Formats: sequence, structure tokens, C-alpha cells
Amino acid sequence: MKEINYKEMKFNPFNLIGSEWMLVTAGNEQWGCNTMTASWGHLGCLWGHNDPTAVIYLRPSRYTKKFVDEEPYFTLCVMDKSFKKQMAYLGSVSGRNEDKIAKSGLTPIYADHSVYFQEAKLVLVCKKLYASELQESGFLYQETLDESYPQRDFHTMYVGKIEKVLVRDDVSS
Repeated sequence: MKEINYKEMKFNPFNLIGSEWMLVTAGNEQWGCNTMTASWGHLGCLWGHNDPTAVIYLRPSRYTKKFVDEEPYFTLCVMDKSFKKQMAYLGSVSGRNEDKIAKSGLTPIYADHSVYFQEAKLVLVCKKLYASELQESGFLYQETLDESYPQRDFHTMYVGKIEKVLVRDDVSS
């Protein structure tokens, strides 16, 4: 993998997150890691000197949330379309019950304060800056609240400063 400047990235964020999906991963070499598939999120600039940021959302029931809560960094890995089956699996099986990363065939790399996958075509290494649970009082439309949170199991929103962008050598950004 090679590091590039975030200003060199060229992609449609709506396709990248909503269609291609991404893996949210956190952990460390000593205690291990977990990952999950996500199709919600945001990329942009926030605070400071227009720092590049990523925003992710995790439900309290997700095992990966424990790792994101405990670690100062998380990564977002975008995979080639050939990994769609593994991405679906990683989003539907809990790492509490089995070693889903090993079963998926992905290769974890512990570096840059976190963990990402060797097979990723794009990795965003993010330092957590902010975390807050979505609040029922913030919803302006009852329909959104009822459809997305019938159990009132609100996502926690995490804002991470994108500190490093890695791309596979054979992939253009």
C-alpha cells in the first residue's frame, strides 16, 4: 500500500459508502480486533483547519462498537467488488460468536495505531475526535424515528479525523 494525500482522492462518496460499502475496523495486536460492514457514513471537512473527517454510526448491539469505543483510532476499508460476498458476511455475523475475519479470508495488518486489511483498495485511518449517541429528541420526523429505531436502539455517531489515506499500489485513488 502507498500513502496519498486526502486531496488526491477521486471518487463519488455516495457510491463509495452507499453502494460499495466499507468495513469499520478497530482493535490492536495485543487484544485483537473486530470489523463490520457499513453502508452509512459521511466524508467531509469539519473543525480546525478544514480537517478531513469521516463520520460513522454504530448501534449499541454491534460487537465492533466495543473496539471502536476502547481504541483511539478506527479504520474504514473499501474493498473491490470481488469481495461483496465477504462484505455481506462480515455485516451479518457477529465477531462475538466466531472468528469472522479468519473465515472471511481477509488479512489484518496492525499499523498506524489501528488495524486494516491487506486486501483493501482504500484505507482511511481515522483518529476519534467525537462520539455521541443520537437522541430521540433530535429527530424532526416521527416517521424516520419509527422506521429506523422501532426499538429505540440509537446509533452512536463517531467523528474521526482522517490522518492517513492508503491505496493499494495497483489501484488509482
